[in-house]
Amino acid sequence: MKDTTRFQIKRQERETNLSLVRRFTKRVKESGVLRAAKRSRFKHRELSEVKKKAATLRRIEKKQEHDKLFKLGKVSRDESKKFNSRKN
Repeated sequence: MKDTTRFQIKRQERETNLSLVRRFTKRVKESGVLRAAKRSRFKHRELSEVKKKAATLRRIEKKQEHDKLFKLGKVSRDESKKFNSRKN
């Protein structure tokens, strides 16, 4: 995380430890630091253009093969509905 914000919370007079922790937690939540850290924790790189095109071509070929099998009667209607309902 590049833009880290440090919080300096000083204990006020007659403030309990629990109250101090609550104030600190509230300040952290409001700043969005924790949310940003969780979001970047599992960040994946985007696929390259070549890999995207290859995946698209595989999907298209698979769909054409399935359509061909359906027309020949080798795939039932139920299986065809499952295949077509998937995201292309």
